[in-house]
Amino acid sequence: MRILVAEDHPSLAQSIAKGLREEGFVVDLTMDGSEAEYMAKASAYDCLVLDIMLPGLEGWEVLSRMRAAENRTPVLMLTALDAVSDRVKGLNLGADDYLVKPFAFEELVARIRALTRRKHGKTSASLVIGDLEIDTIGKSVHRRGQEIQLTAKEYALLQYLAMRQGEVVSRTDIWEHLYDNEDENSSNVVDVYIGYLRNKVDKPFGTKSIQTRRGHGYVLTADSTGGVTA
Repeated sequence: MRILVAEDHPSLAQSIAKGLREEGFVVDLTMDGSEAEYMAKASAYDCLVLDIMLPGLEGWEVLSRMRAAENRTPVLMLTALDAVSDRVKGLNLGADDYLVKPFAFEELVARIRALTRRKHGKTSASLVIGDLEIDTIGKSVHRRGQEIQLTAKEYALLQYLAMRQGEVVSRTDIWEHLYDNEDENSSNVVDVYIGYLRNKVDKPFGTKSIQTRRGHGYVLTADSTGGVTA
């Protein structure tokens, strides 16, 4: 999942970004409100962590402009302002959640996860696709009761496909949501990781749940009996 963090306090911003990356998120960071608005417009994010007191544009204005442009990216507001009127203002402008500083990092992560699940129409932390079960909190994967060991990138790819179960997801979409700009931008890196996943999630169980839609992308489905897989 790709997260945009807009926070103007340098040490807090770096701490949030570092912690989220350790939790498996792809993170873009800005300390300027005008840049946050541009980045939110230019890229598809799964969540925006938005401080209110930003230079350039205040968080209120960034949020207002996003919603006016029909950008529905989930927004979690961060602020030192604890007045009820401030929380109400943010929610009325279209914020999805609100966290007052200082906060526990674990709570921030939990709220981000809840927002990203909600964005994709998921209410449970456990994603079940046929006999495949993904625990998004413990980051574990089981099929038919057997645990499947995945690398961090393999897990991130599987979770993203599971969040969009039944949808055809393009290679470009996968790249934009799962890989940092510093990652090797190879034209076939997504295909390579799809192959890794199939070797661990499908082949040992005789299933074909990760399917290819030629010219379009990939889809994860509970129907394991058909589909192009190569």
